[in-house]
Amino acid sequence: MNNEHFVASIPDYLDGRLNKDEHRAFEQHLKDCPSCALELEEYKALLSAFENEETSIPSKKVKDNFLRLLEEEKNSLVKVVAIDTAKTGSNKSWLPRLIKIAASVALLIAAFSSGRYFQSEKANATIAQIENESLQIKQTAMLSLMENQSASKRIQGVQYIQDFDKLDTAIVNALMDRMLHDENTNVRLTAVEALSKFVNSELVKTAFITALSTEKDPSVQIAIIQQMVKSQEKKAVAPMKRLLEEEDTQPFVKDEINQVLSEII
Repeated sequence: MNNEHFVASIPDYLDGRLNKDEHRAFEQHLKDCPSCALELEEYKALLSAFENEETSIPSKKVKDNFLRLLEEEKNSLVKVVAIDTAKTGSNKSWLPRLIKIAASVALLIAAFSSGRYFQSEKANATIAQIENESLQIKQTAMLSLMENQSASKRIQGVQYIQDFDKLDTAIVNALMDRMLHDENTNVRLTAVEALSKFVNSELVKTAFITALSTEKDPSVQIAIIQQMVKSQEKKAVAPMKRLLEEEDTQPFVKDEINQVLSEII
């Protein structure tokens, strides 16, 4: 069952409309595909938010006050008509009634607008809650994937960083751990690229400097050096000079350092 077929089957799965074979294949697919499982959880969170949404109903006090004001307005209109008719019989007797009616309409419009405003505020709060829950689900999936035995899964987990605009300590710590300790070069390189999103963070800068002192792979070394130049981190000068002095440092890495070192000093 591919991802496209899975997404199309989510409503039927949640409503229990899949047959036994489809249901079994669906759930087996969830076990093997964290991204699809995440998609399902987001659907569930959205449905839960709609189910828990409460319809705002005016309190009895508000209703009673409105009916009282309406009754007073009706009585006032009757009195105006009676006085104008008895005293003048003028064609201008419509003016006070028109003003009264306009005031009543304005009152109703104000009440309606207030209700719409509060409903809009509540809807915005619900959307914000759903978005927050979705990010929490993605964070859990991201951290889980980064601990997977498969290097490709770990890379997939690292790349989830694109969904996060704000620095999250748990996520950054997990990314730093992959950059410093992962046995796979591609995972470490992907972690460097992911952390570059927060290159101005002192925590991330410190992690880059540490990695520059321990990393042996040339491609990862160059990626870190480029980030240090980007952030103009002067603390990176010392480990870069040590790399120049070490015999096992690749010539093209030394060339890179010689080209950019003056930009930091």
